[in-house]
Amino acid sequence: MTKNMGKTDMIVRLVLAAVLVILYFFVGRIAGLIFIIIAIILAITAVSRTCPLYYIFRTDTLEKKE
Repeated sequence: MTKNMGKTDMIVRLVLAAVLVILYFFVGRIAGLIFIIIAIILAITAVSRTCPLYYIFRTDTLEKKE
């Protein structure tokens, strides 16, 4: 898969993943599990800089080089 995620998008996803991991410790078991699963998905897509939904919608957030 080719990269389709820009730097800002990557940083936002990593910050959201970190917030969800922190919230895990303050919510119940089911909500915490859901937060951890979402955080893992956000972290994986941020580190790989690919988002499967961007492929489906044929878009990307990469900065265009001229």
